[in-house]
Amino acid sequence: MDVLTWTIERRMRLAERAELLRRELAEIDAELGRLEAAEVVFGQWAEATDGGRRPSGIVEPEPEPEPVVTPGAGGMRLIPDREEGMGVEVLTPEYRRIMEIVTKASGPVTARDVALALGRENTPAKVEPVRGQLRKLSDRGWLTRTGSGRYLPR
Repeated sequence: MDVLTWTIERRMRLAERAELLRRELAEIDAELGRLEAAEVVFGQWAEATDGGRRPSGIVEPEPEPEPVVTPGAGGMRLIPDREEGMGVEVLTPEYRRIMEIVTKASGPVTARDVALALGRENTPAKVEPVRGQLRKLSDRGWLTRTGSGRYLPR
């Protein structure tokens, strides 16, 4: 083996080892930072409670009032999955209006058609949200989507 080949191989092995050591050092530095922060917090707690011999003075928060549940709150879907016998009254007023437009149409409708029927401008900024609403209604079983991006009532 010539000296140049040996030198290149040795440099590559050392570069790999150096990278492993850098990663290990970064992990150790992160753990040190976490431990230093824990020491500060524990020191403050110990100082405030005389090493745990006195109450900390931490007051329990008042219980929160029961939240008002409305569609879209806390993960509740604005558009529920459609089940047999379910009417549009379970939808929000805007989605009911979209369903009314699609149902009254003489054939498949596009997002642009629905946006115009809702009184919106024919611009991408006004049509795209409607396209998303139609897609949600379709995904949840309220509408049928044709291959050309048109929608029909189910």
